[in-house]
Amino acid sequence: MDLNEFINYTGEWLKGKGAHSEIVMSSRVRLARNLKDKPFPNKAKKSELNEILATIEDAVRNIDYFKDALILKMNELDNVDKQFLIERHLMSHEHATNPEGKGLVVSKEEDLSLMINEEDHIRLQVMHSGLNLTGSWEIATSIDNALSEKLSFAYGLEWGYLTACPTNTGTALRGSVMLHLPALVMTKQINKVLAAVAKLSFASRGFYGEGTQASGNFYQISNQLSMGQSEEEVLQNINGLIKQIIEQEEQARQALLLQNKPMLEDKVFRSYGVLKSAHIITSQETVEHLSMVRLGIDLSIVKEVDRKSINELFITIQPAHLQKIEGKKLTSTERDTIRANVIRKKLGGF
Repeated sequence: MDLNEFINYTGEWLKGKGAHSEIVMSSRVRLARNLKDKPFPNKAKKSELNEILATIEDAVRNIDYFKDALILKMNELDNVDKQFLIERHLMSHEHATNPEGKGLVVSKEEDLSLMINEEDHIRLQVMHSGLNLTGSWEIATSIDNALSEKLSFAYGLEWGYLTACPTNTGTALRGSVMLHLPALVMTKQINKVLAAVAKLSFASRGFYGEGTQASGNFYQISNQLSMGQSEEEVLQNINGLIKQIIEQEEQARQALLLQNKPMLEDKVFRSYGVLKSAHIITSQETVEHLSMVRLGIDLSIVKEVDRKSINELFITIQPAHLQKIEGKKLTSTERDTIRANVIRKKLGGF
């Protein structure tokens, strides 16, 4: 399998299906693990990093979940390839820096990825469309069990799994849910919701996770601590919070329909019209309009296009994807023109 083949596939988490998929784009479970008696990546020498990389690669190759998976070495990828993987949510920005001794394993369906020597020796993530933390966790723990038969992990009876960042110590589990919350933004309730999220010791981030701002009315909600609770308790707490936010977004959507439907329809169709007719458009403007069209689809205002197509556009209009599509590096102006062409083709525009 070749990295360029991914441009022709829709990742599992983008398919727009599953529980509450009109509001929840995706669910992700991430596990951090480190090898026993090996220095953390930020303290390891290059020779040690490469040794760790080889050890983990060998272990992964024999796990059924990663059969036919793509195994990449970061120092063999150019900047466009790295950005492409970040845009597809298969690895972090941090993993693209200082590439020596770093690797990435990606399943064909893109529901599984495993970063080697990012902040920890292993960062395993499982992603699904819709609200499905439980299903993601079941796969993650199965892979973790398979890895533990081949690798010895750093673990203490008092602290649990040992990690480079103290906030991950314990279960080393991070559950996160990507939510589309345009109605809460439009009704100016979003700050109140995010304040409540923070008060409950959960984190809210943007579309690309840690260090990013909300874009396109997407908010990624996750637990901040993983110590003192079982994995099941962590996921139960996240699920409980997410269901409350879903209910609030549903109520806000219904309020918009009941109180100001003409205004809502106008916003949706203006965005739809821009996307179908624009010949030059920036990524930021695109994301804002896609958000409104996605809301329109979910409320049956727009019926000519489905949620999956819009979800795909959130990714394919990003800079590295456009350069992959064209097979060459592009200037900002060239990307804005090609982005518009890609959107018009997808939506049957003018």
